[in-house]
Amino acid sequence: MTISVALVDDHPVFRIGMAALLDSLPGIRVTGQAASAAQALRLLGSGIAVDVVLMDLDLGDGSGIDLTRELLGEHPDVRVLVVTMHEDDDAVVAAVRAGARGYLVKSAPPDAVERAVRAVAAGEMILSPAVAQRAMSYVLGGRTATRLPFPQLTDREREVLDLVAAGLDNASIARRLGLSPKTVRNNVATVLARLALPDRSAAIVRARAEGLGTSG
Repeated sequence: MTISVALVDDHPVFRIGMAALLDSLPGIRVTGQAASAAQALRLLGSGIAVDVVLMDLDLGDGSGIDLTRELLGEHPDVRVLVVTMHEDDDAVVAAVRAGARGYLVKSAPPDAVERAVRAVAAGEMILSPAVAQRAMSYVLGGRTATRLPFPQLTDREREVLDLVAAGLDNASIARRLGLSPKTVRNNVATVLARLALPDRSAAIVRARAEGLGTSG
């Protein structure tokens, strides 16, 4: 049985390399590629054969976590394998909660990629020990488990939002985190976009409601 794979990533060089690798493996073929969440929804809605979706977490037009949840709501038989640049446990756990079957770091060697794709296609869960421990804590703890605020944000974006909620301006945040003011501005803009908030004041209110803003 051939495993059909779709690649969802906004970096064309990564997609090209991953497609070449997967197509070189016996019993695996890439049936589609998407550079955005919107393209991914259209791709899977077109009726092409897809067993496994390799999903980037950070897409240009949305969050891979949100897209995972939406795709699986419409196509419950598809298996999602998250592909991330970093081992961001919080984001990966959030993706698993959304229904992903595991994750790969983009620097993973070819044999690890092959193992992960075949395992996920077979219904297995692929997680690092640290991520597995956090996921199990969430499952076993139920509602008493620690909830990660704003799982669609990266750790850095959440850190910046925490300091925004504490009342710090961009220059102060830049000094606190050792970043350039431009990087802080970009992070704030990304946070507003991802949380669909109109301005900084709305971000402060929303963040404080989630328990952020105590790091000032």
